[in-house]
Amino acid sequence: MPFRSENRFSSRRLGAVAFVALLMGAAPLAGCQGLGDANGSIATIHQPLPTDDAGLRAYAADWGRRYDASPGEKVASINYARALRALTRYDEAAAVMQAAAVKAPHDFEALGAYGKALADDGQFEQSKEVLARAYTPERPDWTIMSVQGSVADRLGDHEGAQKFYSDALKIAPGEPSVLSNLGLSYALTKRLPEAEQALREASASPIADARVRQNLALILSLEGKFAEAEQISRRDMTAEAAAANVAAIKQMIAQNDSWRDLQTGAKAKRAMLAAPALAPGGPAPTSAAAAPGAPLALSVPPS
Repeated sequence: MPFRSENRFSSRRLGAVAFVALLMGAAPLAGCQGLGDANGSIATIHQPLPTDDAGLRAYAADWGRRYDASPGEKVASINYARALRALTRYDEAAAVMQAAAVKAPHDFEALGAYGKALADDGQFEQSKEVLARAYTPERPDWTIMSVQGSVADRLGDHEGAQKFYSDALKIAPGEPSVLSNLGLSYALTKRLPEAEQALREASASPIADARVRQNLALILSLEGKFAEAEQISRRDMTAEAAAANVAAIKQMIAQNDSWRDLQTGAKAKRAMLAAPALAPGGPAPTSAAAAPGAPLALSVPPS
């Protein structure tokens, strides 16, 4: 699970620990802030979500009343479901968007929002099927493709996920949310140098948010670059919170052989790439990359 950009220190720390635990296969999947969603068409044509809890609950109550007055109406359904997702009421959000999708089975926005809600609710196979109908091949939607990548990662199809992200980046070059998704997907296949590269590019974007930077800090921690990880984390949290995040990951790594092996493998791979090329006829190089297959720790954020 990537670090959250919430104001509460405990949420950030638990998010970091849970992400590492999930990458190790030590915990079940959990609904958390993740990387599939972005500020795409739905988020820009409807009202933005409030950032404080009280405002968010009032927003949900307001759109809930509008939804009750006209169940299945698209705008009310999408905004109400977004608020429910932000409040982690994922099953309710999925039910709201199911009604909208039934009422408008060919509406791409409704299908996209329904697929995202299903992903949040852990219904990944259903989400995959719905999202595949949320755009046409001649008019692809990079925001939906990014969600499709996140769902594919959840289902263990990391190669397919990375193709979705790469295709999305052809439409939206340099989009930090997609690059962040791609970086975490690389991490899930234990390709930490590539993960770091993608997340550094994402973090360098002027529109990158705290979530992207904390994902970079997480990958740097997994590579053993703890001081830099703390430095990056301090941009969005207190020094104490940043230190606690990194310390939690450091302890998790120390207690798990697979991540010690992963760190060693990443260092060996970097050394191999930096070494002079072998002369023709010499022995073939041996890959130091770890085998893929770690369980996924991503999900779709509420907005």
